[in-house]
Amino acid sequence: MRAVIIGAGIAGLSTALRLHQAGWETLLVERAPARRDGGYAVTFGGIGYDAAERIGILSDLQARSFETAELSYHRSDGSRLFALDRATIAATTGARSLTILRGDLESVLYERVRDHTTIRFGTTLTSFEQDDREVRVALADGTVETADLLIGADGLHSATRTLLFGPEEDFLVDLQHKIAVSMLDRRPASIAPGTTGTHSSRGRTVAVISAGDGRNVAFFGYRADHARPGADVHTELRRIYGDLGWIIPEVLTGLQEADSVYFDTISQVVVPSWSKGRVALLGDSAWCVTLFAGYGSSLAVGGADRLVTELTARPDDIPAALQAWETAIRPEAERKQRLGRRVKGIYAPAHPLTLWLSMLPLRLASFPLVRSYMTRRYIKG
Repeated sequence: MRAVIIGAGIAGLSTALRLHQAGWETLLVERAPARRDGGYAVTFGGIGYDAAERIGILSDLQARSFETAELSYHRSDGSRLFALDRATIAATTGARSLTILRGDLESVLYERVRDHTTIRFGTTLTSFEQDDREVRVALADGTVETADLLIGADGLHSATRTLLFGPEEDFLVDLQHKIAVSMLDRRPASIAPGTTGTHSSRGRTVAVISAGDGRNVAFFGYRADHARPGADVHTELRRIYGDLGWIIPEVLTGLQEADSVYFDTISQVVVPSWSKGRVALLGDSAWCVTLFAGYGSSLAVGGADRLVTELTARPDDIPAALQAWETAIRPEAERKQRLGRRVKGIYAPAHPLTLWLSMLPLRLASFPLVRSYMTRRYIKG
């Protein structure tokens, strides 16, 4: 059996690894000219953690993970509002979870699969045709590939989804926020190693995450009504955050020197079906729960694991396997999407009172009853 996978991110690499373990041949097609690293930090748990344990990558992920010693909240002048210590952070994320950079999660998957799959960088899907026996995949490099299964794991702006179901505006739900994320060459002096420092003000949030091994990540998230169409990321961030103090001027300067900055809207994907015939969507291209829910990487790995489980159980009926897989995974994805839509209102509040109220549970998180409530509402959904 052979599969063509569009997208060599977490979802695509996870699928390639699981298919290899099940005896499939795979081709990974990636738009970028080479592998990317960095990205924002994710809490990896739930069905992803369980799947990582089953497929044998959990110890590698643990080796790449990092612990946050302190999560500190600051005023614009740098003075501290309050902080969560390591024990409180660990209690609210759960025992079977870890914190890892998206790029490190990808690296673990890539290292496991690179000798067992073909990865073609710098090209994209242009069209496909399918019948009840196979799918024929045309790529931008002029090649045509034949496979038993085509998987679109090509993210929020999925070309596979567009070809399968129609234009992305029919399926994207805009959550009215934008983000910019980049690695920093230097850690601001006021951010201690192992610490995440953050500030929120009038619909704007900024954080610097100390991610282990001397690496640091800058994260900007803001309500979309601050944005101006067509502005480049550096111009927009300076306009939106330029009046704030503390480490923010230093971080904005650091972004000018960064190799790359991820910059996009925050949107969910709602598609009536994740497959048609021998073509399936997986990961953000199918469901995109967004960082508000904080579960996308876990769903990608867990979803890939369950997909191959269903394919193995129904080797002679791929459409039926895809339907069984969607029936198993969709309730979890939709639950996390509901959580993401609920959390977005407290992510970067525009009004100071709303901001104060949104931070109150965090201030009280050292108390067991409050911590238990937060775990139920924001971790378990």
